[in-house]
Amino acid sequence: MSEEKKRFIQEFVPGKQLTLSHVIANPDPDMFQKLGIQQAGALGILTLTPSETVIIAGDLATKAANVSIGFLDRFTGSLVIVGSVSEVEMAMQEINRFLSEKLGYTPAPITKS
Repeated sequence: MSEEKKRFIQEFVPGKQLTLSHVIANPDPDMFQKLGIQQAGALGILTLTPSETVIIAGDLATKAANVSIGFLDRFTGSLVIVGSVSEVEMAMQEINRFLSEKLGYTPAPITKS
């Protein structure tokens, strides 16, 4: 007799949240080279769930401040923004504010190193 194989499907449904919101001020120039992005005064790093939220966050960032998108991955929810320290901080504050107030996301405190 052959055994019937059962297939299990597991689905992960995260909440609506910013899980990381961090500014790296004046990073080592080597970091930009290794990341393959333009050199600037700061990097802003965010991770968001659901992951497609990075599309909204990238749009908000570039409209709120003079920053550019260094990296955006809609599958992992990772976003890196690049600009001056003050512009990156301004963009990250706007992302946190909008997602929290307008879309009901749980914000993340903006940390800095």
